[in-house]
Amino acid sequence: MLHTMNPAVSASGRPLDGVRVIDLTSVIFGPYASQILADYGADVIKLESPQGDSTRNTGPRYEDGLAALFISVNRNKRSIVLDLKKPEARSALLKLVDGADVFMHSIRPQKMAALGLGPDDLQARNPKLIYAALLGFGTGGAYEGRPAYDDTIQGMSGIADIMARQTGEPQYFPTIAADKTCGLVAAHAILAALYQRAQTGVGQTVEVPMFESMVSFNLVEHFYGHHFRDQPGQTGYPRLMSRWRKPYRTADGYLCMMPYTDAHWRNFFTHSGHPEYAQDPRFTDISARTRHIDALYSLAQEIAATRRTDEWLELFERIEIPATRINSLDDLENDPHLQQVGMFIDVEDARARRYRYVRNPVRIGGDCGPLRQPPQLGEHTREVLSEAGLSSQDIEALLGSGAAL
Repeated sequence: MLHTMNPAVSASGRPLDGVRVIDLTSVIFGPYASQILADYGADVIKLESPQGDSTRNTGPRYEDGLAALFISVNRNKRSIVLDLKKPEARSALLKLVDGADVFMHSIRPQKMAALGLGPDDLQARNPKLIYAALLGFGTGGAYEGRPAYDDTIQGMSGIADIMARQTGEPQYFPTIAADKTCGLVAAHAILAALYQRAQTGVGQTVEVPMFESMVSFNLVEHFYGHHFRDQPGQTGYPRLMSRWRKPYRTADGYLCMMPYTDAHWRNFFTHSGHPEYAQDPRFTDISARTRHIDALYSLAQEIAATRRTDEWLELFERIEIPATRINSLDDLENDPHLQQVGMFIDVEDARARRYRYVRNPVRIGGDCGPLRQPPQLGEHTREVLSEAGLSSQDIEALLGSGAAL
């Protein structure tokens, strides 16, 4: 479907309509969180330095400032530029804070305090403000204030070790797993704080540290035996650590299959011509299968190689075992389900150049919301500062001094 970009499209009727967010975050972690809020209807004001978010020029682009990585997490926002090293720019920001519902940043707390932009400073001006600090590490700990990036957090939080246990070599997930996961955590934490404020009328501070968030994420299954303090067992869920846990090679390609229940495995062995394994005590229940997971998965690999992918898919559909083909990244745009649910949206800009976006996967009331082009650097500076009550003379003075762009 082709949409025409209209910067004035109203978010009226969306769940966060009327909520204003001042967003000082950059790169992926914070912008992904604020894009979710924007998709739900919040008026997200992206505040950038004169240099702009570094992702503005990361990847292919039609024009400088709107590169691939930037447009993937900055739709539905407005951009203003303030040089916060200058006191007049900080004063303008404080005027914005007075009318904001959420203030979010990914700057180290020491720097925010030095700028007079700590939570106490801003909530003294606006007691209803939700102040969200998106940090590498939580306050009060040994690592407080240290810088953090996706790779370093993947290593510290156990991901590199998880990969080493499975593959024999420490590796990162080949996706920005920490930034994106923590962005989701930040979005739902801000929403929770907004709900609390709706009940109490009072703002709140929200701290979203990447390290702690990813440790929590990874240990859902991998804390495993360490839950039992009197009889501690091993960390790491064995099924996920098996080197055999990967797509199964078939006679003509690959297959992702997931027999999981007792009935799934009985049916797999019986209908694949190996009924003897359906009665093998190593595989008859989930506890035994977990203890013998390498033997089970390596055996399944051997069996999978005896038939073509289409044959397996037909069989598994008939006996109700979850199984799919592999989609490459290039296949996703042509996946029939994703096409039918309108997952990819083409938007035309004022110069008739087409962009393709991946929409918010959530539908609320059957609607996934409008989609507006990510903003040019400083595109809305005058507009937003005027809304905050600054006079045209004050705005021009900020622009003339370089405190704003």
